[in-house]
Formats: sequence, structure tokens, C-alpha cells
Amino acid sequence: MELMAIIERLTAHRSIFEKGTLERSGVELPVFKHAPQSLAALFEQYCALHRDKPFLVDGDITLTYGLAYELACRGAHGLTERHGIRPGDRVGIAASNSANWVIAYMATLMAGGCATLLNAWWTGEELAEGIELADCAIVLADEERAARLAPLHNAAEIVAFTDGGPDQGLSAILTDPGTQASLPEITGEDLATILFTSGSTGRSKAACSDHRAIVHAAMNFAVKNHALSICRTDAGVPPAQSQSALLSVPLFHVIGEVAVLLLSFFQGRRLVIMPKWDAREAMRLIERERITFFVGVPLMSYEIATHPDRDCFDLSSCESFAAGGAARPVDHVRHIDETFPETVQMLGYGLTETNCVGCTNVSEHYLAKPLSTGPASPPLVDVAIFSPEGEALPAGTTGEVAIRSVCNSLGYWRDPEATKAAFRPDGFFLTGDIGYLDEDGFLFIVDRKKDIIVRGGENISCAEVERVMYDHPDIAEASVFGLPDQRYGEVPVAAYRTVSGSAIGDDELRQYLKQNLANYKIPVHFWEEKQPLPRLGTQKIDKLALKARYSENWEDARSAA
Repeated sequence: MELMAIIERLTAHRSIFEKGTLERSGVELPVFKHAPQSLAALFEQYCALHRDKPFLVDGDITLTYGLAYELACRGAHGLTERHGIRPGDRVGIAASNSANWVIAYMATLMAGGCATLLNAWWTGEELAEGIELADCAIVLADEERAARLAPLHNAAEIVAFTDGGPDQGLSAILTDPGTQASLPEITGEDLATILFTSGSTGRSKAACSDHRAIVHAAMNFAVKNHALSICRTDAGVPPAQSQSALLSVPLFHVIGEVAVLLLSFFQGRRLVIMPKWDAREAMRLIERERITFFVGVPLMSYEIATHPDRDCFDLSSCESFAAGGAARPVDHVRHIDETFPETVQMLGYGLTETNCVGCTNVSEHYLAKPLSTGPASPPLVDVAIFSPEGEALPAGTTGEVAIRSVCNSLGYWRDPEATKAAFRPDGFFLTGDIGYLDEDGFLFIVDRKKDIIVRGGENISCAEVERVMYDHPDIAEASVFGLPDQRYGEVPVAAYRTVSGSAIGDDELRQYLKQNLANYKIPVHFWEEKQPLPRLGTQKIDKLALKARYSENWEDARSAA
């Protein structure tokens, strides 16, 4: 049976995924009639259902769903009683992936706080800017992030959690076992999360979402995964005895938060945590933990498929290799299919502002149209293409990609101008990506409207990097742009001209940027121009001309590096 037909059956009357409608701004949006009212309700319902199943595996630490919920309850009580957190207060989480991160996230939401997911790769200054933007009341940070923040003036209270299991690591927020106290009632309209996304102006934007949006985003993934499981069973592939996922992407991104962590609650699957990506370690964990689901940015699954030690590990348990955050090169798709012919390959397209939902290309459809991100993800999502004048465009016509569903975020925190520019009154979010829908409704992304580089799934604002370059007294002109990369999709590079009479070497410039920017934002190559950089009629630097100029010798430059 076709995937769409199975999803129609799963969302029929009286099913757990039964569809209903919700009116928002005069638009009828599809919803799940039986969805939990909040993330706190989701945790309570599914941790009880899967109480004795293993949930989190973090090195030597293993927590069942029941124990994770008990720890989160103690953390929620501690946040309200010890730290005065009230509904709607922003609680920053600044840490690498760990069981402590997950419990801190659950506790924040159960206390009625807004989980503000800070990018763990940021410098101390970047973290402080995010904390200030969201006006966090408290920040829960691991020791490394707490050390970055220590020298800075922070209005928020910084609470460091240590290594080890949540009982020790989160002792600063945990109340005693058995503490009896009421937690706030939370509705679907209450503020749930803030996640950060790079804006083309260089200033991070904080996308805020309510509980209903995130619960429905996770359920939309749950429907698709359940349908895929039925497809495999119908094809004669026996289901795995238990589901398990390798968490190899950051939890502060929507892929990690929604498509991996929150989806796990619905499936009762085991979540094996990787604090840092390493392809060989990933294969070791897939074999040891019998991982059934793998998701990451495209380079991750390709590194597994091409790793020289691949045949040293039994990877047969893995049923799916999923990717998001960037497109897979076609030769990667073919190579992974040849290497793992029994594994379902898929690509997802979603954004921070859509809580990861958008389009999905799966299995034989993906192999047939590897350049496409797939059709709108059923049953909740609509995708449309708009002209610069805001008119909907027909199939085959290129324009700006827009996504609409109940999963969309509310807008940008305390930034009504940016919210109005990106979120249309009819509920569509304008993604800034340029693309078209083919006659089958499959989306093809062809360009970006925004001046953003996507390096392995991580957005980089060219304007932000340029601003820091211009802060150097020897820089007269600077332009940052992306060039293709086999591993990351694209990487940042820069062209610059120095002030007359000044000189600065690439290494010196790179070290200067590292003082102010996270490592992934640093250009991998610099070209010094002796003449003024090319300009458009508007006097803006002509990036297309620079791209064309340096694309010609890009391969040579990379080889020399």
C-alpha cells in the first residue's frame, strides 16, 4: 500500500491520529484531535505508557522513561520553588547533548517555563547575546558553557550542571525524591520554546513557539514513521523487536529536538546520545545498541557509507538513514543506496520557524527524484510558491517557498517587524528559499533569497561574519559568501582588501575572527584583493561576480589548503 494511503487510514475517524481542524486568523488548519494539550502532558502520558522501557543511554548512564519523568518532575519543582520560575519565564539551556540536557528541557517545560535553546557552539559573547535577546531569567549550562559565560556580565542567573547522571549533575535544581507540589496547568497556547536562527542582517532571530505547534510537529513525524513501518511490514520485512535512535545532531536544533527527541516519546524508542560526531564511533554504537534509526545532516550518513572501517561493523539493524538541514548530492544518494540496499533513505526539509516540518522525500520516490525535498509532509502541511508580489504561482514556476501548518512558530521574539515580513496573514511562513513544485507536488529548492550559507545544516549569516571582519582596523572591504563542498554542502569563504599601507595575513585574520565567532562561522579560505571589490549599481559588493571569479580555482585552493 502506498505511503499516502496508509497515512489516510491512520488519520481516519476514531484513530489515535484522527484529524480535526483549528481556525487561526480565518484559516482552517488541520490538527490531530487527540493530541496532548502540551509538551508536559505528552511527557506524562507517554512516560507512563513506556515506564519500564529504556529511554536515554548516555555513556554508562541509562534512564528508563519512568525514571526520566521522575527526575524531570523533581527538576520542575526545583525550578519553581528554588529559582522562582513562573509560567512564561525564559529558561536558557546551554550544553552539549547529554541526559542532563534532556531532563533540564523536560523540567523547564513542566514548570511552565519557555525552553530557550542556546547554540552550544557559540562563543561566550554569542551566548550572552542570545540570553539577553530572550531575556532569560535563568540559564542551565554545562561546565564548558558556564565557563564561557563566567567572565561576562549576565543579568540571568547561571546554574551549572556537572558531568555524571542527572541525580548529581542537576542537583542544583532537583528537589528531594517524593516532593509533593503542584505544577502549573499548561495549555496549547502557552509559550514553549525559543530557538535561534541566523538572519540575513547578521542579528540572530529568536523563533518562539507554543506547545500546540511543537506537539503537532512531533506527531506529524510520528504518523509518517508509523506509516513507513507498516510499509516495511507489508513488504515482508519483519519489524525490529525494539526501536532505537542515535542522537548525533545537536538538541538545540529542531532536528534533534523534534524529529529525534520528541518523536521518541510516541514510539517508546531508546535514544542513544552522542555528545560529538565521529563516524567510526557512530558505527560502533549502531552495532552495540542495535540502532534502527539514524538521522543527521547529509554528510553524516555519507561518511558512514564511505568509511574505510565500515565492514568492521554490523550495521544491519539500521532501518532508516534520514537527513535534513541541507540537500544530499545525487551521487551520495546513489552511493548510500548501493551500500545499504535494505535501508530506507529519506530527506526532510523544514526550518526552525516550522519546527522541522515541511517536506519529506522517502524511499523509491527519493531515488527517482534525488534533487527534490519531496512533497508536503502529510497530514498537516501545505507548501506553496509565491511571487515577489505575493501571488501564488502554479506548478513549474519558480518563486519563494512558503510553508503553512499548525506547527509553525508564532513569530520572532519581540521583533514584530521581522515577524510581519516572514509570516503572512494567511498562515504561510516565507522561508527565504527559492524553488518550484513539479506536477507531482514535489518541491525543488534552487536558490536562497537570504544571504545565508548553510554549512552542514548550520546557518551562517554572511553579514555577521563581514561585520566582525570590518571591526579589524586593517580591513577596508570584505565580502563573505559560500562555495560548494563535498562534505558540508557549502562552506564560507571571504574576499577582502586591506586599508592602504596595512597588511594582514590569513592566519592573523582567522585568529581575530575566532575571538568573536563560533568556529563553524570562520571562512575556510581567504582571498586578498589588491583592487576595490566589484560593486553593483546600488554600490553593494557584487557577490555573484566574486563567486564566479573564485569558483574557477576553488578546487585548487582547497587542495592547497
